[in-house]
Amino acid sequence: MRWLRQVFAVTLLNFQTLPQRFASSIVAVVGIAGVVLVFVAVLSIGVGFRKTMVGSAAAENAVVLRAGATSEMSSGLTLEETRLIAEAPGIARAPEGGPLASAEMFVIVDLDKRSTGTEANVPLRGVQPEAFEVRQGLRILEGRKLIPGRQEIVVGEGALREFAGTDLGSTLRLGQADWEVVGIFTTGGSVADSELWADSKVLAPAYNRGSGSQSVYARLTSPEAFTAFQQALTDDPRLNVKVMREEEYYEEQARSIDYINILGIAIAVIMAFGAIFGAVLTLYSAVAARGREIATLRALGFGGSPVVLSVLAEAMLLGLVGGALGGGLAYALFNGFRAATMNWQSFSQVTFAFAVTPLLVVTGIVGALLMGLVGGLFPALRAAWTPVAHALRES
Repeated sequence: MRWLRQVFAVTLLNFQTLPQRFASSIVAVVGIAGVVLVFVAVLSIGVGFRKTMVGSAAAENAVVLRAGATSEMSSGLTLEETRLIAEAPGIARAPEGGPLASAEMFVIVDLDKRSTGTEANVPLRGVQPEAFEVRQGLRILEGRKLIPGRQEIVVGEGALREFAGTDLGSTLRLGQADWEVVGIFTTGGSVADSELWADSKVLAPAYNRGSGSQSVYARLTSPEAFTAFQQALTDDPRLNVKVMREEEYYEEQARSIDYINILGIAIAVIMAFGAIFGAVLTLYSAVAARGREIATLRALGFGGSPVVLSVLAEAMLLGLVGGALGGGLAYALFNGFRAATMNWQSFSQVTFAFAVTPLLVVTGIVGALLMGLVGGLFPALRAAWTPVAHALRES
């Protein structure tokens, strides 16, 4: 009990004298806040990208590619294969009775970014009418859906925001045809919002493609129907395909940006050394300024461990304030910030929003506390180990 009272008394003394060290304390807080700001902001890129790729995947949707393909770019399915896939058991049916399966093409086109005017790779997807039912939650915001057989395009709201020439009513020269933009759609923030859609039967001749496709997107009767659907396709000797749940497919695509997380951690670690150095100098100066007080307390019978804990408490308080400040700034400045980046699996742009999640902020604050702890350790030990007589003479 006496030991706890000593810890409380010395810690309270430290906190009461903080205003006297305001300038040096602010330096440490700002350094730690900068580390947390950069760490949370960079990692929010990966979180936002993954949320866009995976977050809206439907549990009852499946994607079929050629066996061995890692993306639609490296896949290819014949017309007969897409027919067999659409007839597989487990596929849901439209009200009029047809299977909810869309055989699709994937083409990369060049469009200028609105922000910079530079060219970017934009995905142009050839779809069948069923695609509008397979992608659950898809809504037409402006204009209308595609009319089969016409040279028309509907544009995702993310692509509209990022790329020039995609406004409703505009005409785009793509491949060997001119395409009129007749609609703007949203899927609630999924990767499809980064795409342009056209009728696959019209798109194929514009790019000298055959009658086949690169993928089939299908809606199943239930998530549990996936096993039977997958088994039927892999057991069919006429097919050589890879069958995945939609979530699994986009999870693989999302791994293309894992380097962002590695980069963010590396930058944060490098900056953390600077922040820790600043905290060490701040707390060394704080210990030196209170050397006579600490020495007097120890002469009165206060132990070394209460002194150590009091200095560490001050260091962690600075870390907590810096972490909260950095996390708050990251949320205010970057959460929901819209951007586009390359999906290296498809070599096309994906529009997404930075996502500063509570977990990221908490992780940043925990890191700030650790920086404060490490930064305060050596000054705390110095305060406890310096002989009382020597400390009184120095003061």
